[in-house]
Amino acid sequence: MNARQWGRDLGMGVRFAFTGGREGWIRVLLTAVGVGLGVALLLVTTAIPSALAVRHDRDEARLDYTYGPKRPKAANTLLISDSDTTYHGDDVRGRLVEPEGPKAPLAPGLSKYPAPGEMVVSPALKKLLDSGDGRLLRERLPYRIAGTIGESGLVGSQELAYYAGAKNLSPRIDGYRTARISEFGHLDGTTSSNSMDPVLILLVLVVFAVLLTPVAVFIAAAVRFGGERRDRRLAALRLVGSDTRMTRRIAAGEALAGSLVGLVFGTVFFLLGRQLAGSVEIVGVSVFPSYLNPAPALAALVAVAVPAAAVLVTLFALRGVVIEPLGVVRTAKPRRRRLWWRLLLPAGGLALLAPMIGQGRGHGDFNPYLVIGGVLLLLIGVTTLLPWIVEAVVAQLGRGGIAWQLAVRRLQLSSGTAARMVNGIAVAVAGAIAMQMLFAGIQGEYTKNTGRDTTRAQMQVSLPQGVDFLPTAAKFSATKGVRKATALGSIDLGDRDWRRGPNTTIPMTVGTCDALREEARMTSCHDGDVFVAKGGDNDADVAKLARSGRTLHINTTNGIGPGKDAPWTVPGHLQQATAITSPIGMRTSGVLLTPAAVPERVNRLLTGVVYLSVDKSVPDAQEHIRNTAARIDPLADAVLWSATERSKQFDSIRTGTFAGAICVLALIGASLLVSQLEQLRERRKLLSSLVAFGTRRRTLSLSVLWQTAIPIALGLLLATAVGLTLGAVLLKMVGVSLGVDWSSVLSMTAAGAAVVLTVTALSLPPLIRMMRPEGLRTE
Repeated sequence: MNARQWGRDLGMGVRFAFTGGREGWIRVLLTAVGVGLGVALLLVTTAIPSALAVRHDRDEARLDYTYGPKRPKAANTLLISDSDTTYHGDDVRGRLVEPEGPKAPLAPGLSKYPAPGEMVVSPALKKLLDSGDGRLLRERLPYRIAGTIGESGLVGSQELAYYAGAKNLSPRIDGYRTARISEFGHLDGTTSSNSMDPVLILLVLVVFAVLLTPVAVFIAAAVRFGGERRDRRLAALRLVGSDTRMTRRIAAGEALAGSLVGLVFGTVFFLLGRQLAGSVEIVGVSVFPSYLNPAPALAALVAVAVPAAAVLVTLFALRGVVIEPLGVVRTAKPRRRRLWWRLLLPAGGLALLAPMIGQGRGHGDFNPYLVIGGVLLLLIGVTTLLPWIVEAVVAQLGRGGIAWQLAVRRLQLSSGTAARMVNGIAVAVAGAIAMQMLFAGIQGEYTKNTGRDTTRAQMQVSLPQGVDFLPTAAKFSATKGVRKATALGSIDLGDRDWRRGPNTTIPMTVGTCDALREEARMTSCHDGDVFVAKGGDNDADVAKLARSGRTLHINTTNGIGPGKDAPWTVPGHLQQATAITSPIGMRTSGVLLTPAAVPERVNRLLTGVVYLSVDKSVPDAQEHIRNTAARIDPLADAVLWSATERSKQFDSIRTGTFAGAICVLALIGASLLVSQLEQLRERRKLLSSLVAFGTRRRTLSLSVLWQTAIPIALGLLLATAVGLTLGAVLLKMVGVSLGVDWSSVLSMTAAGAAVVLTVTALSLPPLIRMMRPEGLRTE
């Protein structure tokens, strides 16, 4: 058989698809919609690397941190301060800017800097500030909006960001929150590292395999829409002399036509989704439409692979169908499916993954080809095992009500069709269970204990150096939602001039008696007292330096270099105290001073921190606290405490996985709905006949529900088994003890069932319309 004959037969099938009247057009349309949804998601997937690269480049281009030596003021320098904040759980990127000359570097996305008292904002922030939801944030940003930030200065369409004009930032330079820069991007002392450890790389590989496999399964199912009616039409070709192979190639041509139209639909869906992407945010991630540009090579691969898959799937599906001139031998009892070859796929997947069991992160990267191949074989094994399981189970089902019997008999006659409908959801659930197990198993390695005592304080406000911290306690205490405010100031003491480099250092802490009791236990305390706290981590250094009459030197480096020498003499009449664990989880020995014992020149050098006990029952308590902090100083940093914190890379992968899972679930629901409607359309005359003979519509509706419920129940059971197996293997690969998060397993299974039930409910109105005697009319 030459290529010319193949092309002629496939072309004939394409013509039949488009010239077959209403029936042919409906089948092409259904196939195109199903394939188009899958193609759209594939195109989105191929665009993800580009979108991530653009986001990364945009973020790199606006970097404004420097840890190098202090720069002198010049015509090309800019003073910039980090004034980030958080509002209702969303990060707000803020910068205070003060150009020092006409050649000051311009931040990406800006045409000019705002004047003092003005700000330029991102479109999303402007929308929020103009709405009622942004009332409290508007109080925190007392600047007049003078413009918006361009796309080149933002990493996403929904990013909240602003640049505000400021004055006199020079004294605040500390090399951390405030700096003098001459350019944006990679600055002195900054480095960019994209390296990930092997376990996180494995996580990324598994995520892509798990999210894309259901898409491929749905595309394969979509090209078989209307298969039964198509096969009966093909019998007419045998009457005019077509042999079996030619007939199958013509059928593949019909599927090819639907897939080609599906490519067009998919492109349209992708372009529509691309525009929609600019107005939505998924799990905290947003993009601009221009970010979503599929890689040409990957897009070309999709354009070739989808039609080729349509042809191959159709030929494979027709291998057991005998098309004769007088009909299709499919209505007879089908041959029982064999199990042995269906077990080869999952067994092969386990065989590919087995060599990497116990590898962990200590033996280099995991082999990406073995990982992807093994995961794909295990997940595709679900699609091969499910038809056999459905057939074996429904063959044993019997007695029941009329609706049950109608459903069971239909499943016994077409168990393969029923299995195809739920294959995608089963694969998605299996992959989700495995991913949940892997995330749950390794998150402990990427989660560390902060040591903070969240029973004593729930928020912390760090004040810039030189801000008088003592009055802030009263201001925060008067803030709505604050139960208690504890303000402390601190600085380091050295045994010699810091310009020469200290040999030994100890901390000095200043606060009221009540505040100092958060750091140490004292028998008595009055304003003017000075204490030496021992029993902490650095008792030896405190014993050496904290002696009455000894001259110590205050740290005036301010984070960027040595300042003037600031000697301080340890006063007499030192009282003893015992260090206790502070709210931040540290037990530190040092010198403790009450306010009256602190000279004014020392007070100006202290860095303040306020620990806050928050009444969580008060609405927006955190936002009120942040507003108070902003009124005290725009650079005050209010942080919500947590007992643990996770790796940013791990969180980014987890966030991306959830965003992808949402897209896949949306595809599952849409594709299942199309598949369900196609099945109902093929049974329209049968349903109308049953109604004409007196069958109640409620009975038929219930039978359709059973026809969906039985396969999905079997599919979810199989998915749970395969998901647990794959999850266990992945955990062994990374060297983590086996454990099952049953709540996650049940939630994933419930999500899959909910999608199917929703689709079934949406298909009931069309079902009721089809259950009319008029459906028996034919031409």
